[in-house]
Amino acid sequence: MAIVLDASVAVAWAAETELALPLLHRVRDEALHAPMLWWYEVHNALVMKERRGLLFPAAADAFMDLLAGLGVELDTAPDRAGVVRLARAHRLSVYDAAYLELAQRRALALASLDRSLLAAAKAEGVSALVAP
Repeated sequence: MAIVLDASVAVAWAAETELALPLLHRVRDEALHAPMLWWYEVHNALVMKERRGLLFPAAADAFMDLLAGLGVELDTAPDRAGVVRLARAHRLSVYDAAYLELAQRRALALASLDRSLLAAAKAEGVSALVAP
């Protein structure tokens, strides 16, 4: 199964949260996809954790290397109208709507910890992987 990986899941993996680890085990052998902004969101969140003293730079770098090794395919050609429609219809940020649009356009499941995004996915008939 191919999956669209939301940044919320990847960032939670870095913190090893109990909610995210089961999702890691479910998707580790799957083809992973994300909108291009995923790279920036994840790396920014890790740097912010460093600044707050929640993560050492060496650990952040190691985690960034681990994520690079997952081979997440970054989508660079979103359907602009589709992203905006989803953002408006479900009161999502355009960033979150980009994940949903990608999942919808490619008929992929969505892995997220974001409740609003998961509710929108359900309303749009997009299958979602959620934490148990």
